[in-house]
Amino acid sequence: MNIRLLRCLTIVALAPVLYGAPAALASEAAATPAPVAEKPAATAPTPHIALLLPTRSKVFARHATALRDGFMVAARSQNQTVLPVREYPVSETVDETLKNYRDAIAAGAKVVVGPLTRDGVTALAFGEPVPVPTLALNIPDQTGRAPGNLYMLSLQVEGEARQAAQLAYRDNRRRAQIITSGNPLQRRTQSAFSAEFSRLGGTVLGESIPPDPNRLKTAIRADADMVFLALDHDEARTVRAYLGTMPAYATSSINAGDRGALAAFDLASVTFVDMPWLLETDHPAVMNYPRPQPASADIERLYALGIDAWRIAQLLLAGARELKLDGVTGELTLGPDGIIERSLRAGRYVDGRARLAEPTTHEPAR
Repeated sequence: MNIRLLRCLTIVALAPVLYGAPAALASEAAATPAPVAEKPAATAPTPHIALLLPTRSKVFARHATALRDGFMVAARSQNQTVLPVREYPVSETVDETLKNYRDAIAAGAKVVVGPLTRDGVTALAFGEPVPVPTLALNIPDQTGRAPGNLYMLSLQVEGEARQAAQLAYRDNRRRAQIITSGNPLQRRTQSAFSAEFSRLGGTVLGESIPPDPNRLKTAIRADADMVFLALDHDEARTVRAYLGTMPAYATSSINAGDRGALAAFDLASVTFVDMPWLLETDHPAVMNYPRPQPASADIERLYALGIDAWRIAQLLLAGARELKLDGVTGELTLGPDGIIERSLRAGRYVDGRARLAEPTTHEPAR
């Protein structure tokens, strides 16, 4: 199979988990002795942390496993005794997800981490009792008042696009053109960027431009002072060569990890947003945890989400109500309707490598 086609199919399969319309959450570390993932037992209720992930799904198993691995790595790194972790593996079906959620509660779960799929989170948010603190790893189809115990954290692409717009506006960019091939994920990225850039006072010029070299030669307007690349890594590489010195901004979709300097040399000076896990190796929390090997950038993001999910779960166990964490997926703050917002880092490509664009200060890692 053509390598580029295979990569595209992988991205399509991963997108509903990584960037599904709504989003996921984060937590803290594990124990002495280290908590061991257990299978639910038909015994008297026992206090535990329930991990509800679609590891039995043919589509999502690899991605759910990466998240679980990050969660358990964080659990094993903790310096105090905590509740054991029990896994409640599910497929992608809503019925099975809700059944296992109820089973976890009946078995004594004090905190539930999951579901991961958007359909599962939607079903939980609208109509299912949520009797214990629950950290969903996606957001529902519709936002609104969530059950009081439901918290949500995700890798939502709309949030990244809004932060890219804020970054560009802060850099005094006021007139933007958008380049995109227009797949569903990119359309959502484009829409979120346009709405936020306009809200701030900027102007999006004309219709979006496809990443066609022949079109790009004449489509970039003289009155534009930036372009927004709603593209993946390979598309952005192709386009950048036709933009000259025009400032370009993007989301983490252009950061495919370290493939060597030549693989990203064409992205020189492109500014984008991404999580500390991939941009900030000297971040106090990032340095605490081993890297998955080998792993693509998207799998690493899910692994990092698992780390933060553990750390947030510990805050929920402790009864925290104002959640705030300097996480490996971003600075995490509890916002309206139970959604945990991620504040990302600004990155820039220099000599073919993704670098942190701005210095940051941090709280001590916990």
